[in-house]
Amino acid sequence: MTSKVATTVPLVEVKGVKKYFIMKSSLLAKALTRQKDIVLKAVDDVNLEVNEGETLGLVGESGCGKTTLGRLNLRLHKPTAGQILFEGQEINRYDGRALTKFRRRAQIIFQNPYASLNPRKTVREIISVPLKNRGVRDPREREEESITLLTRVGLSERHINNYPHQFSGGQRQRISIARALAMQPKFVVADEPVSSLDVSIQAQIINLLKELQEEYKLTYLFIAHDLSVIFYVSDRVAVMYLGKLVEIADTFELFERPLHPYTKALLSAVPTAGKREGKKRIILKGTVPTPIDPPKGCRFHTRCFAKVGKICEAEEPSWVSVADDHRLCCHLFT
Repeated sequence: MTSKVATTVPLVEVKGVKKYFIMKSSLLAKALTRQKDIVLKAVDDVNLEVNEGETLGLVGESGCGKTTLGRLNLRLHKPTAGQILFEGQEINRYDGRALTKFRRRAQIIFQNPYASLNPRKTVREIISVPLKNRGVRDPREREEESITLLTRVGLSERHINNYPHQFSGGQRQRISIARALAMQPKFVVADEPVSSLDVSIQAQIINLLKELQEEYKLTYLFIAHDLSVIFYVSDRVAVMYLGKLVEIADTFELFERPLHPYTKALLSAVPTAGKREGKKRIILKGTVPTPIDPPKGCRFHTRCFAKVGKICEAEEPSWVSVADDHRLCCHLFT
């Protein structure tokens, strides 16, 4: 777990954000079966703050909406409803020059570095594009800064004329990080940045990201499903299930005192040693419901091992604060 102290000034504020994807049915299907358009509720009424200088970890099962929420924070998706504020300004109103300026301040590191790098461009060309967008017009200056960035992420000048396929997965991710840094961002969404890498390489990339955060005063939204990684990098952790957040807390507090049944189940699967060793694994029954037709009431009630009763099936729980920086959404505490 990171030991630095972040400020409590929100850099990013997510207020009541929803993102619904409309899957349109064909005209023939509508005519023959009266089939309506399908609505997939990827993110559904999420409130969240990312404080300046911190790393906020975002965890949850695959398909819970983590990546969609991360992309909403960068205006890569437009929300169906709600507001997203960056430095107090609503990013959904940005267009033209204002949107370009925002792009310089907020960047993303993708999960698959090979898919996110243009295979037909050399490393020099890949890094030169964001440098040009930032306003570095002199070719010699761009060359010097490209080499500096490559060196900073652990590569060397001799790699500058190579293509992505000539690198290993870890090296490609270093190139992706250099490309993001070229814009001199303030906020970075790291979307599963190490999940596709070997374990030995994961540690190198995680340590690099932590070093760069200190050096460049970065704020991270770190999306991952590996809770061991989240514990190491995060100041706070938000737990997401089926499009909704269910618990938010300081990292140490969450790992030592998880309260929501879903969080308990997630943490019970993490291999541990010491005083938590031997704790019983919680096996959740059933499968994750579809975001096309999520359960009414508490979305976790169909798999919950500790539900209160009928209220869980009928009413959506409210948020409750149980400590200074520990909130959850569960009928057990309302």
